[in-house]
Amino acid sequence: MGLLLARQVVILRDINMKDKPEEMIAVSSKATVPVLILNDASVIDQSLDIMVWALTKNDPDNLLHNRQAKALSIMLELIDRNDNEFVSDLKKYKAAARYHDGEKDSHRQHCEVFLKRLEQCLNEHEFIMGDTLSLIDYAILPFIRQFSRVERQWYLQAPYPKLRHWLNTFYQQPTFTKAMVKHPKWSSSEPGVLFGHV
Repeated sequence: MGLLLARQVVILRDINMKDKPEEMIAVSSKATVPVLILNDASVIDQSLDIMVWALTKNDPDNLLHNRQAKALSIMLELIDRNDNEFVSDLKKYKAAARYHDGEKDSHRQHCEVFLKRLEQCLNEHEFIMGDTLSLIDYAILPFIRQFSRVERQWYLQAPYPKLRHWLNTFYQQPTFTKAMVKHPKWSSSEPGVLFGHV
């Protein structure tokens, strides 16, 4: 979504993670997606870094909130909490729900610490940082979406009406639909798919 929002055109190679191509492993030792290879052969292999790179090049919707002095540092602090606290709890919650672990409710409650912070933000304005979208909205979107699907019935009646509205807002966006399109798996004999063009 970051690439689409920044209108950055790339050649997309959708790979099978059970059969990682040597080309990917050769350029990124972490051997997981995403991996972005720039024209100068430098590599960016973290999702957030790719989003920031793309929006630094072109940010037509001001998702970095450039006119607010500390906006980016506040967003990065919240994204760090998402990545290093919420995501860890989310993994445990998903596994507990899948395997009917008795600790499921406890793991969900740990997730809710972060959700309550988001609900508080959304009680004050339409999006996490204000009344316009920002980097953090898009950066945490996949994880909130995952959370919403673990126990669907619980989530629909949970005390997070603003968060539900926030998530549903993205489902209506053409950018979300375009980002979710499945692409054929890439093989070294193929060039890849042009992605990000209008």
